[in-house]
Amino acid sequence: MSVSTAALDPSVCAPLPVLGQDVTVPLVTGGEVTYAALDYAASAPALQRVWDDVAAYAPYYGSVHRGAGYLSQLSTDLFENSRRTVAEFLGCRADDQVVFTRSTTDSLNLLAAAIPANCQVFVYETEHHASLLPWRDAQVTYLNAPRTPGQAVETLERALADRDPYGPALVCVTGASNVTGELWPVRELAAAAHAHGARIVLDAAQLAPHHPVDIAELDVDWVAFSGHKLYAPFGSGVLAGRADWLQAAEPYLAGGGASRKVARRADGGVDVDWHTTAARHEAGSPNVIGVYAIASACKALTEAGFDNLVAREQELVSRVREGLAEVPEVQVLSLFGDDAPRVGVISFVVRGWNSSHFAAALSAEYGIGVRDGLFCAHPLVRTLLGSDPQDPGECGAPEAEPGERSLNAIRVSFGAGTPDEHIERFLRAVTELVREGAQWKYRTEDGRCVPDRGEAAQV
Repeated sequence: MSVSTAALDPSVCAPLPVLGQDVTVPLVTGGEVTYAALDYAASAPALQRVWDDVAAYAPYYGSVHRGAGYLSQLSTDLFENSRRTVAEFLGCRADDQVVFTRSTTDSLNLLAAAIPANCQVFVYETEHHASLLPWRDAQVTYLNAPRTPGQAVETLERALADRDPYGPALVCVTGASNVTGELWPVRELAAAAHAHGARIVLDAAQLAPHHPVDIAELDVDWVAFSGHKLYAPFGSGVLAGRADWLQAAEPYLAGGGASRKVARRADGGVDVDWHTTAARHEAGSPNVIGVYAIASACKALTEAGFDNLVAREQELVSRVREGLAEVPEVQVLSLFGDDAPRVGVISFVVRGWNSSHFAAALSAEYGIGVRDGLFCAHPLVRTLLGSDPQDPGECGAPEAEPGERSLNAIRVSFGAGTPDEHIERFLRAVTELVREGAQWKYRTEDGRCVPDRGEAAQV
């Protein structure tokens, strides 16, 4: 999977309007500045278009599927039309199902609950914890971090060749790393999986907001992603793909909506006839607004011209990488090397700095929001940093004091709503912090590095 920047036309590819683009935040050194949101990999700001669509619908929402009133019928139509919009956005096949969930984590846990008995699962240690951890009831093979896309395919082929050829098998892989942003060879991995009789699920949480995802073209069996990374509000996600395992599994949640008919038996028990459609795994009153927000985001990205959005983002990626390369103390983390294609997610460490201290200074002194820690991908970050698996450091909660050796990294991430100015401010801030140091003293409080407001003196 490659991305070209040749077709970029800056005159027709402005950043998309997002919520919060005019929010100002205070600086510890005095004054205020417009907030630079560069933590898209955790949660992208909602598109203004999405928010407007949700606000327009909100007065009309009602119960879904079971209401006779006008608003219930309207909401049911909107809910099911949103399902069709997401299916089109993902290039779903005719017999694929789109199941609405709460997040990527929820989607993958749903699939983990639906895999057949004695299923063998193959997952790289490089995965986000949402992909790494759900397979608790399966026989799991954890694959070592590959150092090239070709090695990723070879590692999987060797592992699959050694498996029980008669039982079910599933491969779980990310489309774009939430740590390095690097694109994985999804189509090649899918071909390897299918050649050995296995299925494959794509964690597209970081891929879908940055790059078109086509289930049929990639030939994957399932795709999972979250609304809050696709420029929609929190609380909604998608699992889309083949229906057979989902139809054969017990409902993910038991309750209204998942059941088609419930009757008492003569012996006092209960017989349940479960749905075989996506409703089987959507028990309870659904998050109609969240689902509609995802569909609105899918439409907005498509109508804006995804190719142009991709091209503009690649210009930003190049600018960030070139700018960081000009600072010798900065080490950008990578599995596949400097030339590997990637989305707008870049992690790095700074020699002489604890990552938490550096991120805190970016926020307090420049109004820039980035992420520091292990990014819910502990094995991968520790591999990239060359640290021992037993070294301290938690996801989002670094323990080192300012100036101590960093066992974590800093992640800058951006996307369709990022202004050029935010990128330039970030690069200027990195350069100034490395060359001149922080202007303020910092301390650790509740596991986070924060400005020491008890001491007004600058350093």
